[in-house]
Amino acid sequence: MKNYILQFFVAVFISLVMTPLVRRLAIKIGALDIPKDDRRVHNKPMPLMGGLAIYIAVVFATLMFLPIDRSLMSIMIGGSIIVCSGIIDDMKGMSPKLKLLFQIIAGGVLVLGDVKVDAITNPFSHSNILLELKWFSIPITLFWVVGITNTLNLIDGLDGLSAGVAMISSISFMLVAGKFENLDVTVLSGIVAGACLGFLPYNFNPAKIFMGDTGALFLGFMLAAISIEGVMKSVATIAIIVPILILGVPIFDTTFAIFRRLLSGQSIVSADKGHLHHRLLNMGFSQRQTVLILYGISAIFGTFAVIVAKANSKQAVYLSVILFIVAILILAKLGLFKKNTKK
Repeated sequence: MKNYILQFFVAVFISLVMTPLVRRLAIKIGALDIPKDDRRVHNKPMPLMGGLAIYIAVVFATLMFLPIDRSLMSIMIGGSIIVCSGIIDDMKGMSPKLKLLFQIIAGGVLVLGDVKVDAITNPFSHSNILLELKWFSIPITLFWVVGITNTLNLIDGLDGLSAGVAMISSISFMLVAGKFENLDVTVLSGIVAGACLGFLPYNFNPAKIFMGDTGALFLGFMLAAISIEGVMKSVATIAIIVPILILGVPIFDTTFAIFRRLLSGQSIVSADKGHLHHRLLNMGFSQRQTVLILYGISAIFGTFAVIVAKANSKQAVYLSVILFIVAILILAKLGLFKKNTKK
C-alpha cells in the first residue's frame, strides 16, 4: 500500500487547506446550522457546507492521479450532482422528495457509466454465479446507491462522526480493492480517506465547521460507488458481504432506525434521538468518547471485511453470519428498536 501514500496525502493537504476557506464562505452566505431542537448537541450556530472542501480535494486529487474513463467520469458527475443538492439543502433546506430525486439522478448517471451491480453470487456453487441481474441491475443499483448515500447522512449527528467513519470505511475498501488488484478503486478509496482526514482537524469535537448534507451525502454516494466498482463486480461471495461489513455502522444504525420508527407509527424519514450515538451519550459517554467508540466499531467491521475478503466462500458466510448475529444482539440490547425518551 506504500504506492498509494502520495495520493492519500495530496488529498489530505488539499482538504486541510480548503476547509478554512469553505468555512469563511459558509459564514458569508449564511449556510449555518442553528440549533432548533433537542436532537442537536451543539448550542450555537455552526457553519455548514464543509463537505465542499472534501469534494474539492477528491476531485482535484482524482484528476491528478487517475485516468478518466467512462466509469470514473460517471462517479465524478454523480458526486457533483449530489454535492449540488447538498449545498442547496445546507443553504436553504430541501424536501426529502427532492433530495431523493437528486440521488436517483446521480445513481442513474452511475448506471449509464456501467457502475452497477451485475450479478448476485452463490457462495456454495463452484461457478459462484447465482443470477445475472440483467435489467434488474438498474433498480438494485439505485436502491443501493440511495440507501448508502442516506445512511451516512443519518449518522452525522456528532462532531467528526461521519467523516471518521467514512475515512475508516474508505481505508477498508482500499485494502479490499488492493487484494483484487483494482488499481483505480484502490487509489480512489485512498483519496476519499485522505480528504476525510484533512477535514477532521476542523470537524472533530469541538468542531469549527460541520460537513452538512454537502459532505455526508457526497461521502455516502462515493462509498456506494466505490463498493460497487471495487467489490460488487467481483464474482465472489464477498461481492455482497464485504460492503455490508465495511459500512456496518451506518447500515445497522439506519436499519434499526427504520424499524424503530415503523414500530412507533412514525414516518421513516422523521428525525428522532434513538440513533446509536444518542444511546451512547445517554449511557454517560462524552461526545469524544462516543465518536471514538463508533470509530472502533467501524474499524472492527472493516477488519472483519478484510479477513472475509481473504477467506473462501463458505468461511466468508460463516464469519459474516456470526458477526451479524453478535452485532444485532448488542444493538438490540442497547435498545435501538425502542424509541428514545430520554432528553
